[in-house]
Amino acid sequence: MRILVVGTGGVGSAFAAIAARRSFFEHCALADYDHARPAAVVSSVDDGRFSAHRIDASSRDAVVDLIRETRPDAVLNAVDPVFNVPVFDACFHAGVT
Repeated sequence: MRILVVGTGGVGSAFAAIAARRSFFEHCALADYDHARPAAVVSSVDDGRFSAHRIDASSRDAVVDLIRETRPDAVLNAVDPVFNVPVFDACFHAGVT
């Protein structure tokens, strides 16, 4: 399983810390508007299955592009609810859960 986490604040970073202790996924892409945030999380988990990406969650097209780049089976929306529509629309458009 491949996962894309959009948002690396409290929810996204907590997910990464827990996921790092699990073997159920092949790759987890962490994304945030400020690239330093997912980069810091990736560094803290020190696990080659994680990667850091920059994303503008307000842009459906940017989310679609990152979905195509990272090829997730599922997207975890861990950003402020104001970004729900573009993230959900991107998932629908890209055909990912």
